[in-house]
Amino acid sequence: MEEQQPLVEFELTVEFRTRFQEALDERDADFIRKTLADVKPADITTLLYEFTSEESKYVMDLLDIETQAEIISDMDRDTRKRFLKVYPPAEIVNFLNQLASDDTADILNELPIKEREQVLSGLEPELKVQVTELLRYEEHVAGGLMAKELIKARYNWTVVECVNEIRKQAENVNKFYAVYVVDERDVLLGRVALQDLIVSDAKTLVADIYEHDVVSAETYLPDTEVAEMMKKYDLESIPVVNVQGQLVGRITIDDVVDVITEQAEEGRQIMAGITENIEEDDSVWRNTRARLPWLLIGIFGGLMNAKFMGLFEAELVRITAIAFFTPLIQATGGNVGIQSSSLIVQSLANPDFVDEGLWKRLVKVFFVAILNGVFLALLVFGANVLLFGEYRLSLVVSLALFSVVLFASFIGTITPLILNKFGFNPALAAGPFITTTNDLLGLTIYFFTVHVML
Repeated sequence: MEEQQPLVEFELTVEFRTRFQEALDERDADFIRKTLADVKPADITTLLYEFTSEESKYVMDLLDIETQAEIISDMDRDTRKRFLKVYPPAEIVNFLNQLASDDTADILNELPIKEREQVLSGLEPELKVQVTELLRYEEHVAGGLMAKELIKARYNWTVVECVNEIRKQAENVNKFYAVYVVDERDVLLGRVALQDLIVSDAKTLVADIYEHDVVSAETYLPDTEVAEMMKKYDLESIPVVNVQGQLVGRITIDDVVDVITEQAEEGRQIMAGITENIEEDDSVWRNTRARLPWLLIGIFGGLMNAKFMGLFEAELVRITAIAFFTPLIQATGGNVGIQSSSLIVQSLANPDFVDEGLWKRLVKVFFVAILNGVFLALLVFGANVLLFGEYRLSLVVSLALFSVVLFASFIGTITPLILNKFGFNPALAAGPFITTTNDLLGLTIYFFTVHVML
């Protein structure tokens, strides 16, 4: 028996990239083949991001067609759209004939309409039928996410008939975790575990061993809800049914991981004040356009802060030391607001979350804010007394800080709830919006306290 060689982890270093670039410039095919012989397709994809589309095509042409297809499938959407521009339709057809129906449909949707039609007409007949059906569905629903390849069996088959059919169907299915059971009209009835098929008597009917209680997704269900269902029930795959309950496809965990990753990235960008889904290597204009709106809101908030501080010019002239604590008040208010809003956004994103009711939530937030506020106020009071020796000023700053913590917690809690109530993404409240709002709120409370007490 041949001993299996250990997997060598690929590492993209500056030295390796430089040497690989030299090989590309010199068209050193032997070096490229030997270098990539034992490298996984996903790592080759990472390597190709470093080079132009034309250079990457030269590398791809040196690889077998299965590896090329997997690399194309692994690429992120924007890179793949640019990369496929250097390929004629006939070569794209060769890639897609190696892929599953869902991956093929995704790539076809990224092509220009004319090229899409040319590629679709060249697909293998069975794949063409499957992909044509998938193209009917919108991108972000279960129908657009599913693959047509699956293993199914009739409920009235025997185990031996089922196993024989599995052998036939498995030729077109790379991975399968269960056999779906259907009736004569392909209506989904349940699923049967492979283990049950193996241990059951050959003459046992599938109807006697399949699980009736099976979780499924309708074709129109949003992909985010599909992801939550699979996460909730710990599923490796989930069957997809149409409105008549007929089995039309399946969604596997690798497809759902992409949805979860995209959703998390979108949430991070919104919380950071980025209005579009962008990558670091996108164009300068697109990066600028995505970041500018919230930056402008921040600038407007800063101008409002400056104008507001001007209203208390007399206090600033009389007691210049109060200006020293303005950054402290603003930073604390912003941090408290972001903490509160982030927790609410996280709760709202959880489909299993049970709303406790507004008043109960606000009471809980109020007591948490009191404890935080008291601790921070006492800490700042002690530090100010030691540094400045001004008891009255220290007391004013501490009271103002305590009040800011209370109000910032309230704003950070109520804002995402209001946005969610009116159908807006509550993640908007967890970034620049809260920061800008609490800056103004903090200054108002601080200078009002100074004006009253000093």
